[in-house]
Amino acid sequence: MKNLIFIIIFFTQINPIFSQSIYFPPLIGKTWDTVSVQQLGWCADKVDSLYGFLAQKNTRAFLVLKDGKMVMEKYFGTFTQDSFWYWASAGKTLTGMLVGIAQHQNLLKITDTSSKYLGVGWTDEPLTKEQLITIRHQLTMSSGLDDAVQDNDCTIDSCLRYKADAGTRWAYHNAPYTILDQVIATASGQTFSQYFNTNIRNKIGMNGFWYKPDFNNVYYSNPRSMARYGLLLLNKGIWNGTPVLNDSNYFNQMINTSQNINLSYGYLTWLNGKNSFMAPGTQIVFPGYLCVDAPADMFAALGKNGQIINVVPSQNLVVVRMGDSPTDLGAVPITFNNDMWKYLNKVICKSTWNLSLKQVESEIKLYPNPSNSFISLNVIQRQTDFRISIMNLNGEILLSTINENSIDISALANGYYIACIESEKVRVYRKIVKQ
Repeated sequence: MKNLIFIIIFFTQINPIFSQSIYFPPLIGKTWDTVSVQQLGWCADKVDSLYGFLAQKNTRAFLVLKDGKMVMEKYFGTFTQDSFWYWASAGKTLTGMLVGIAQHQNLLKITDTSSKYLGVGWTDEPLTKEQLITIRHQLTMSSGLDDAVQDNDCTIDSCLRYKADAGTRWAYHNAPYTILDQVIATASGQTFSQYFNTNIRNKIGMNGFWYKPDFNNVYYSNPRSMARYGLLLLNKGIWNGTPVLNDSNYFNQMINTSQNINLSYGYLTWLNGKNSFMAPGTQIVFPGYLCVDAPADMFAALGKNGQIINVVPSQNLVVVRMGDSPTDLGAVPITFNNDMWKYLNKVICKSTWNLSLKQVESEIKLYPNPSNSFISLNVIQRQTDFRISIMNLNGEILLSTINENSIDISALANGYYIACIESEKVRVYRKIVKQ
C-alpha cells in the first residue's frame, strides 16, 4: 500500500500493557474479588459523572473488571445483580466461539459448505450460488444473501435471496448468522442450547438461557454472566487454566479482521483500531476507528439498544453495559459505545503524558528500514517497559517482543508491515518494509 500513512495514536489515560495475573470468580456463588478505583489510582471524582451519563442513557447495569476483579458494579432503578436482560446481537460472539469449539471437536469445519448441515435448498438462491456459501461466510457476514428483504431476520428459504456471490459483499444480516444454530445442532447431534450449556455456560459459571421470540435466537442472563463471558474472551478462551475454546488459531481469527471489506469485523465480533469500518444497514465504508475514544486493541460484542461487552487486552479490562435504548439508533450501539468511553477515560486516569507529535517522532526511531533481518528500536530513555509488535495490514500480530531493542523479521515474507511500539504511556504505529 504505497499510500499507507503512519498512524500515531496517543492514549494519555492508559494503564500498563503488561499483563497482571487474571482472577477468576468461583463457578458457584456470588463471590467476586474486588479492587477499588482508589487502589488502582483512578480518578474517583469522575465516577459520578460517568454514572450520571449512564443513568441518562437508560442503563440498567454497568460493570468494569480489571485483571478479572470487579472495579465498578452499578445497577440503576429496580435492576439488581440477579436481574435478567437480553444480550441482543452481543450474543453473536457466543455463537462465534461455539463454532470454534465444534470445529476443534472435529464436528465441522468452517470451510464446509453450509448446505452440508442445512441441506440443499436452505436458501432461495440458484443451487450453484448456494453452494458457494460456507460456515465461514456466515461467521463473517459475507454470505452474499440479500439483507434488504422485507424482514432480514427471516430464516425461511424464500427470504434468503441472492444478492452477490458469497465472500464478495459484507452486510450485517441476522438471518444467515441465526441459521448457524441449525448448523451446530446438526453437527453436534444436540440442540443448540444443550451444546452451548455444556461447552460454554456451565464451564464458566454463567447462568441464562436462549429464547426464540421470532426468527431470532436471543440470549438472556444476569449482568455478571455477561462479565464472565467477557473475562473468558480476555483470557483467549481459557477459564482459570481450563480450555473452553482450545484452539488459539481460531480465537485469533475471531478477534481479527475476517475479510477485506469491513476491516472492523472478525467472526461475529466487532474490532477497534482498524483503518475503516462499516455499519449495519449501509454499504458505506467509513474511514477511521470504530470507536476513536476507545483503546485501539479493543474488541467488542455489540447488541441493539446498547448491550455491550468491551474487551481491552492491553489493559486487562472488561466493560459491560446492559440496558434500554440510549437513543443511539441502529442495530449496534457504535456511537453510544464511543461516548461511554469518553466518560470512562476520565475515570481511568492513572497515567497521563502529554507529548507532542514532534517529541515522539524525535525520540522513537526504527532502523534500518527497509530491512531483511532485524529492525531495531531507539528506546526513549524516560520509558521503562515497552513492547514491539509487527502486524500485517489487517492488524494481525505476527511477531512480538517485550523489552528487547530489536526484533527479527527475517521469517516474514517481503512486503509492507506495521510496527507498533507500546509503553505505559504511549502507542506509536510505523510502517516498515521487509525486503
